[in-house]
Amino acid sequence: MRNVLVTGGSRGLGLGIARKLAGAEYRVIALARKESEPLAAALREAETAHPGSLHFFACDLGQIEELGGIVKTLRKKFGPIYGLVNNAGMSFDGTLPLMPTAQIEQLVRVNTISPMVLTKYVVRHMMADGGGRIVNIASITGFTGYSGLSVYSATKAALIGFTRSLAREAGRMGVNVNAVAPGFVDTEMTQSLGEEGRERIVRRSALRRMAEVEDVANAVEFLLSCKSKNITGTVLTVDAGSTA
Repeated sequence: MRNVLVTGGSRGLGLGIARKLAGAEYRVIALARKESEPLAAALREAETAHPGSLHFFACDLGQIEELGGIVKTLRKKFGPIYGLVNNAGMSFDGTLPLMPTAQIEQLVRVNTISPMVLTKYVVRHMMADGGGRIVNIASITGFTGYSGLSVYSATKAALIGFTRSLAREAGRMGVNVNAVAPGFVDTEMTQSLGEEGRERIVRRSALRRMAEVEDVANAVEFLLSCKSKNITGTVLTVDAGSTA
């Protein structure tokens, strides 16, 4: 059973990805600060349907100096890491002139620096082990922009550039690096947009609907599978045609 780390795996998109991969014969280690009730339920379900397929590991990914030790601990406990899904992220709504500098720093730290440093420690072992898969969860705002999300969009644009360059660095050692760029997905994070904002997104999408968590999870599963062995350095957009 191949090991896959999914950050931010306690709720929303991360939990959906973890559930999907656990059902696809991976051993998934969901990383998050604490175990949520939805994750606890998913752990129970997975243990019944696919014993040993889903695990939880508590850690604060914002504590960047601890990431190297976390990777070492996970490898010792579970063995080689085949896949890393950098999903954890946060967002603050508000225009840049009114955003506290502390919030800007926190967004960049959690959304950009943390996944880069975590990847650094994981990809070292992948290259030594002869291969692996990294999937970074970006966002369509990283290339379209969105009013009120300037800093968040900047962090996601950085992940896209990171993806393309790391794919070239790690490819010669058998590591595929890709990104998935969801549009506005029906999760807790989009609830703050309100009914009117959500309807506006639906109206301007080619398929007249919002993408769902399972759509993004399916894209991640594909990029981790052997079906994508010659896909690297690319960004797979899952947005129901919002950017079509």
